[in-house]
Amino acid sequence: MPSGVIRVGTRASALAMAQARWVTGELTRRHPGLKCILVRVKTQGDAVRDRPLDQLGGLGAFAKELEQALLEGRIDLAVHSLKDLPTQLAPGLTLAAVPARGDPRDALAASPGTTLASLPGGAVVATGSLRRRAQLQRRRPDLDYRPIRGNLPTRLARLADGRAAAVVLAVAGLERLELSRRIAEVLDPAVCLPAVGQGALGVEIRTDDRRLGELTSALDHPPSSQACRAERSFLLRLGGGCSLPVGALARVEGQGLVLEGVVVAPDGGGLVRRARRGTARDPEGLGEALAEEMLAAGGAEILKGLTA
Repeated sequence: MPSGVIRVGTRASALAMAQARWVTGELTRRHPGLKCILVRVKTQGDAVRDRPLDQLGGLGAFAKELEQALLEGRIDLAVHSLKDLPTQLAPGLTLAAVPARGDPRDALAASPGTTLASLPGGAVVATGSLRRRAQLQRRRPDLDYRPIRGNLPTRLARLADGRAAAVVLAVAGLERLELSRRIAEVLDPAVCLPAVGQGALGVEIRTDDRRLGELTSALDHPPSSQACRAERSFLLRLGGGCSLPVGALARVEGQGLVLEGVVVAPDGGGLVRRARRGTARDPEGLGEALAEEMLAAGGAEILKGLTA
């Protein structure tokens, strides 16, 4: 029976703490005698809230400091929202587990009965995501999309003070903080394809920590892990991070895996969207193949325009 203390690194936001507590709860439930303590780590994304994520480099804005704490031995395990974790981990670290995924979709938080279609022209929609804004502009180019940063309560406050008619947020985050009542409409992925790994957690450890690898392996949910591996491989091949207007969603169907991806210009003008079926035994291969197909279909030009 395992014993000892595991230092679990997490950001200090209410959502991050809720996610970390769930992981520690599962670890101690599955391994009686194990003790976990939470260690709050402040990331660049937490410290700098007056600039868009793409201006912070996007990649690793909410993960770099957690990874550094792992490498320096200040924590033993890090819990991430998987969509915030770079597709290339720091050398010496590994993704030990992807627990069962929450709802990966996006949601419109607004007054009851509000839908994307029912918002009046010129209504303010707040979102800090290029991916969300670019896709929604294709459906409702007449809305006023404005950037927003901060934790969930901060973003929801835009509704209470009248600065926004709607805020676009992840369903899973709202559910984990028991705020699903704030959801006016869950957006169909056909309208807004989610971010890579959205709704999933990532448990990261040092590669050479075999004992912790064994302890955390029980948290892994193979269908969720396979789906997220395909999505992350897709994003890696595109060379993008969570701040780019790229979305993907994979699902396991029997022994197969279906992956859908989108690359869209920030103004919603150009878009490449494709789906591909592969085997669940090779999720990375499926992700790479879909990315290659989409790059050749015009995705490369869209992504090139972002860095021009």
